Amino acid sequence: MFETSAPLVERRQVAREVFVLGFEAPEVAEAALPGQFVNLLLRPGPLLRRPFSVYRAAESRVEIVLRAVGVGTAQLLSLELGDRVSVLGPLGHGFAIDPGWRSLALVSGGLGVAPMPITAAAARRAGVEVTWVHGARTAADLCTEWEGERAAWATDDGSQGSRGSAVAAVPEGVDGVFACGPNPMLAAIAERWPDAQVAVETYMGCGTGVCLGCAVPKRAGGYDRACSEGPVYRAADVDWPALPGHLHYAVGV
Repeated sequence: MFETSAPLVERRQVAREVFVLGFEAPEVAEAALPGQFVNLLLRPGPLLRRPFSVYRAAESRVEIVLRAVGVGTAQLLSLELGDRVSVLGPLGHGFAIDPGWRSLALVSGGLGVAPMPITAAAARRAGVEVTWVHGARTAADLCTEWEGERAAWATDDGSQGSRGSAVAAVPEGVDGVFACGPNPMLAAIAERWPDAQVAVETYMGCGTGVCLGCAVPKRAGGYDRACSEGPVYRAADVDWPALPGHLHYAVGV
């Protein structure tokens, strides 16, 4: 884990009201693994850091994806190139790619695209064929960036790809399923693929396991901390009815 003052070096739009921000943070970029996140702090700004999935990490740059949903994200989107933030990371327990897999489906809903590009890149380097299944309300809300051998789209209104849930668009016969998105989507993933790996939705305070604000209820009893034992879990291990439907940690507030 590293903490560095990182300048903003890129901003681009990838969906309606959704942007990718790139920060120059070589040590964090080199260490980041699929499914991990970084904690960002603005000075001056909100008191607490804001957690975001690592979207991409390459060539000394760490990227995140976000939509302005609160004060913190709005301030991040108002940054000018060269403005600096404190980046703490990489943090958390991420996705584990089985070297014996031949195929992998990445299933994302809305801003659940957040950890998928770095994960797709790692899977392809391991020789695993990637199908990216992405769902959103409408075509305008779908992320325009994807990585893998093929992509499948799903929209609530049928404006692009299949009409309905991204879960229904997952191809049969894949060796592994990784998912990130709203809790109801992840619960549906757990019913169909109990061994899928999912990045859960929960608020985070400190992001380092101290505040206990990101508790994830387990079916076996007790709780985990999403920031340290998670945010990625075996889908069937989470007690989904007991997990509040919060905003995904990759969104920030």
